[in-house]
Amino acid sequence: MQEPISFFTGFNPNDLWFLGEAALKTLWISILSITIGSVMGCVFGWVLHESKSVAGIILAPILDVFRSVPLLIQLVLFYNFAPMVGLDLNPFLSGVVILTFYTASLVTNVARGGIESVETSMRRASRSLGLTYWQDLYHVVLPIGGRTVFPAWIGVVLGVMKDSALVSVLGYVELLKASQILITRTQEPLLILSIAGAFYFALSYPISLYASKFEKRWAK
Repeated sequence: MQEPISFFTGFNPNDLWFLGEAALKTLWISILSITIGSVMGCVFGWVLHESKSVAGIILAPILDVFRSVPLLIQLVLFYNFAPMVGLDLNPFLSGVVILTFYTASLVTNVARGGIESVETSMRRASRSLGLTYWQDLYHVVLPIGGRTVFPAWIGVVLGVMKDSALVSVLGYVELLKASQILITRTQEPLLILSIAGAFYFALSYPISLYASKFEKRWAK
């Protein structure tokens, strides 16, 4: 049995490894939710921009619910409601589902803003040069609109990564839940939370750093 670190009663190297594994779980659930949610958000943003039909009328209120209702309430309600309709989802899958739709609801406005940031005259010019509608989206709207809203999307990514801590209420042992477990056992909240904060920083800072470099390169 390993001896505790001498400076902090009850904390040992295995606990640090436990927090590291929890940080990887935080990263994994964030990657899945952000990736799928961003794709869905781009599609939803395009639908809301292009369509004034029933699809747009129905979609907008649903997305408003995900943006307006606190994420904690969404997680608890979905996790308890899913079994009633025959969905046997564990805390991880429940968290992925809600975080995905939450991400999609945020990215929808970002994507729609990116599309609308491209001037109509520029799009008409591209169509007059013989580009199809989809070629116009890919060669004109995506480069110009994407450059405009990229910082906002990075903000969504970082926000969702931090919000993933709320999945702990379902029993999923990510970084925050692991910290709570260790605090209960070791009674060292300052140490545990400091280490957890360092892990969150280690997950988030590379994204911010790379995004800043990518944005500068994109602007050239």
